Amino acid sequence: MSLQILEGLAPLADRYDGYVLDLWGVVHDGRALYPGVAEALRQLRARGKRIVFLTNAPRRAWFIRSTLDRMGLDAALYDGIISSGEVSWRWLKERPSPWFARLGPRAFHIGPERDLSVAEEDAATIVAEPEGADFLLNTGPDPDRGSHAVDGYVPMLERCFRAGLPMLCVNPDRAVMVGGERLICAGALADIYLGWGGDVLEVGKPDPAVYGPVMEMLGLDDRTRVLAVGDTPHTDLAGAKAAGMDSLWALTGLTAHQYGDAPDPALLAARAEEEGVAPLAALRSLRW
Repeated sequence: MSLQILEGLAPLADRYDGYVLDLWGVVHDGRALYPGVAEALRQLRARGKRIVFLTNAPRRAWFIRSTLDRMGLDAALYDGIISSGEVSWRWLKERPSPWFARLGPRAFHIGPERDLSVAEEDAATIVAEPEGADFLLNTGPDPDRGSHAVDGYVPMLERCFRAGLPMLCVNPDRAVMVGGERLICAGALADIYLGWGGDVLEVGKPDPAVYGPVMEMLGLDDRTRVLAVGDTPHTDLAGAKAAGMDSLWALTGLTAHQYGDAPDPALLAARAEEEGVAPLAALRSLRW
């Protein structure tokens, strides 16, 4: 058994009304758009398709939009952005579940300063030491402790754990490709905390709850008419399945890093089965 590999979106385009696209590893590599992406989006828009970017990035949508602007992506080519950071910010403001309702306002932050849009507008008050916090806001690696390994984070995570802080993990990804380099994400730090028995809530794919805001932004009701595209089976493809959407497995980003430029279709099929996902096909890259 093997997984069909499509060279572009054209063969499937008219089957769907909406598209949910991952960003890092699908639309861009963290530094620049992949070749052919803008043209693929233009072709979809010309056919009246709705397009929303769904990313596990731990920053608010306005911040991510500014990044796409700098990359030269025309904002007219998509309808909106839903990020883990945006959803986390909303839930910190609204406290929609018992887990959020029991959080106090004070957060100790692990992550770069650019991620603090998640706490803006009084969503959380950042404090300097974990012993004075109500919860741990984990947005991923920071410049001081590095982006390649988790070892430098263990001492501070231990302090947070001893202080009894629940962890809000604002990016369930364990790794991401940036300009061809594999970097750790907040999910890798969450794994350490979970291993100690820590209380962790991860916001983002594959949790089907994040797809509600996506459907609202698409303005569509029928999830069977929506196609998701992502490079990570554990988050993108599993999330699409949990949300009742079809999916394509993009062979860029983390998949290209793991399997190379010409992955074996049988190996891809075996990996999909192992992950419990069933993408319609693999996609060489996001192009028409």
